[in-house]
Amino acid sequence: MSVQAVDSDHQLARLLQIGLVLEEVVEARAAKHANTGDLDDEVRAFLREAAAESATHRDRLGELVAELEADTVAFDEVNQLVEARYESDEDFDGVLYDQLCNEETAYKFYEDLIEAVSHSEATFTIERDRLLSELRAIQREEEAGVEEVTRLMEDRSA
Repeated sequence: MSVQAVDSDHQLARLLQIGLVLEEVVEARAAKHANTGDLDDEVRAFLREAAAESATHRDRLGELVAELEADTVAFDEVNQLVEARYESDEDFDGVLYDQLCNEETAYKFYEDLIEAVSHSEATFTIERDRLLSELRAIQREEEAGVEEVTRLMEDRSA
């Protein structure tokens, strides 16, 4: 997804809500994978941490959206949709690959959103420096997730 411009609070709220849904998908998928298949303790712990991290990201994004007075989609509704649409691979490599794709997608989304907000001339209800600081912090955590999944995959293929 490429974010071209952010010109209003309304548009910013919708983009943050996309981030919320993305985090809900990552959380639901990681939690489902953590409870399935033949996973070793390190991978299972990583997946549980990834799910918890995504929940924290949702909370942080939700706080930003609340300042813009926008409604969000309930996690339970998205979780049911995710489960119906994406059945979990029980295969070990599939679990890690799925998590890698989720982490990379989130990282790229935040990269695009940060760039769009940075280049925007609009004035937002949320102070721009605080917004960008929060988005950059979340993006760094996603980057760490990509690096950790990559390490786990490399360790298991050696």
